Amino acid sequence: MGQEASKRYPIGVFDSGVGGLTVVRALRRVLPGEDIVYLGDTARVPYGNKSARTVERYSLGCQKFLLDRRVKLVMIACNTASAQALPALVEASPVPVIGAVEPGAMSALAVTKGHIGVIGTLGTMRSHAYPTALGARDPSVKVTALACPLFVPLAEEGWTDDEIAHLIARRYLVQLFERDPRIDTLVLGCTHYPLLSGVIERVAIEIAGRPIAIVDSANAMADAARDQLGSGANRRANAGSLACFATDISRLDEIAPRFLGEPISSFELVDL
Repeated sequence: MGQEASKRYPIGVFDSGVGGLTVVRALRRVLPGEDIVYLGDTARVPYGNKSARTVERYSLGCQKFLLDRRVKLVMIACNTASAQALPALVEASPVPVIGAVEPGAMSALAVTKGHIGVIGTLGTMRSHAYPTALGARDPSVKVTALACPLFVPLAEEGWTDDEIAHLIARRYLVQLFERDPRIDTLVLGCTHYPLLSGVIERVAIEIAGRPIAIVDSANAMADAARDQLGSGANRRANAGSLACFATDISRLDEIAPRFLGEPISSFELVDL
């Protein structure tokens, strides 16, 4: 498609659940004129406990749904899908595809002094996607990764800045800093985790006794989208539209606004 024509087409974002709305939130801040189509595969969440073959199949189905709506860019908000299905998605897409891992890794390398901590879901940590991406760019960097699965239900329940969140964050981060006390940069390798970024940063500083750079993969993805689109981005003054789809709508009206940071009219239920 021509550059001028492409400006009129939306950006497509998919995730295994609602966490990817943090990416949409960042996109609406960085590229406010863009129309966005969001798909949450909530009927089959989480992807982290599925086989790589299944994750790839699910992801290809999600991408096809977006491509059928003539998106100009596909964004994989799911870290597990990014880690396990990115090559297949790139091969199957006629438009650019941005995963969650590479932008976060690049942002971390831009600020670190050489010691990076990565936290995420069990599936993402088992994939070794972040250490692989970071090591490929800078073999000298030390990467320490830890799965923090309880952060996901905390984010979904809205328990993001209370005593419970603080205790759980401390339990996890003490383990992380025991493995490498020199960590200076912490990557939030899950789209749920930006909701907990405040408590995570405070606890990390308490443990380390010094400033810790926090890298939010949702913000990193939005910056990558802006760079990818360049002059092809829609620069209109009025805010772009947001169309949300999901494969199951249980609790979405309650949970989704926490991630998007604004009211959301509705999700349209679809089958893949």
